[in-house]
Amino acid sequence: MQVAVIGAGECGEEQLVLAKELGKQIAQAGHVLLTGGLGGVMEAVSEGAKEAGGITIGILPGEKETHNPYVDIPIATGMGHARNVILVRSADVVIALYGLYGTLSEIALALKMERKVIDLGGSNFAGTIKAQTPEEAVKLIEG
Repeated sequence: MQVAVIGAGECGEEQLVLAKELGKQIAQAGHVLLTGGLGGVMEAVSEGAKEAGGITIGILPGEKETHNPYVDIPIATGMGHARNVILVRSADVVIALYGLYGTLSEIALALKMERKVIDLGGSNFAGTIKAQTPEEAVKLIEG
């Protein structure tokens, strides 16, 4: 499956550790990781996936040179925040970590597109499925 992980471009150490472990779990389960390709949660989850031998794709708001060093396949959209539509449309499942308005827009788009959205960051958005750990989130991908 293609799993999109959405979250803040800037966040604290606790969120980065959680994101890295989530990336590792996604890769070990054999899924392809999709992110927005930039920093913060996107970089940490990509790093975890790469360290576990996974494939990472970054759907970038601008040019492909802006991707973080853990993205295998950068997709340059030149669309700014509108790239959020491409990210969630390309995913089979979306996992939401900590974020602000960009993450909120991706959650709403994913739900509108009838994608399963797993909440690992406490967004408390109606229609999402709650997970307490990265392991639980990955189990919920197929469940």
